[in-house]
Amino acid sequence: MISNLKVLQQWYTAACDGDWEHSYGIRIETTDNPGWILSVDLTRTTLYGRTCEREERGADGSWISTKSDGTEFVAGCDPGSLETVIGYFIEFAASGPA
Repeated sequence: MISNLKVLQQWYTAACDGDWEHSYGIRIETTDNPGWILSVDLTRTTLYGRTCEREERGADGSWISTKSDGTEFVAGCDPGSLETVIGYFIEFAASGPA
């Protein structure tokens, strides 16, 4: 089974065209609440224009929030859910045309 991180790497590689990667890309950062933020620039990719919104809160304190305005996919989550939000981006990317 291929990991979500491997699929994200493959998506990034496919988006790189000698120009896109100089102005756009993927960022994974930590937050002080604590948690993670995954940001993916959609400009000049096949995902440009695609929107979504999703919020989840678990009884154990876990949380995930994803949103795309069509130009950027942004997902925030608790410290233990980074793999899950990467998976949500993969689902978003595979969900069909904008």
